[in-house]
Amino acid sequence: ALVAAFPRTRFVWLMGADLMIQIPRWKDWSRIFETLPVAVFDRGSYSEEALSGKAAETFAHDRVAPVQAARLPLMRPPAWAFFETPVLPVSATEIRSRLAGASGRRDKLDKAPARGGARRKGEAGP
Repeated sequence: ALVAAFPRTRFVWLMGADLMIQIPRWKDWSRIFETLPVAVFDRGSYSEEALSGKAAETFAHDRVAPVQAARLPLMRPPAWAFFETPVLPVSATEIRSRLAGASGRRDKLDKAPARGGARRKGEAGP
């Protein structure tokens, strides 16, 4: 639906290696690879299984070398690349919790009066 709605936009399906393992269980999963280029990101312990799993095997001939991966949005599907990325030793839940705490502090800062005569956008001047 998005591709039809935005025909001039180059979409790339993004997923982690953990989803690459599960995606063959989805109905018509191969249509994703046949419709869009796919970027798969390293997810630590899941990556080895993902790269030897059904999806990787089915589309093995369509895997793009790392040096060509930056051109993925310009490639005609099926095309997919695996991106080795640093795996942080922190859970998504912990990241969300930290961000929620930080946004609470940001809200307080946003409501604080401006200093030194500086005005925020939309504030009236003297």
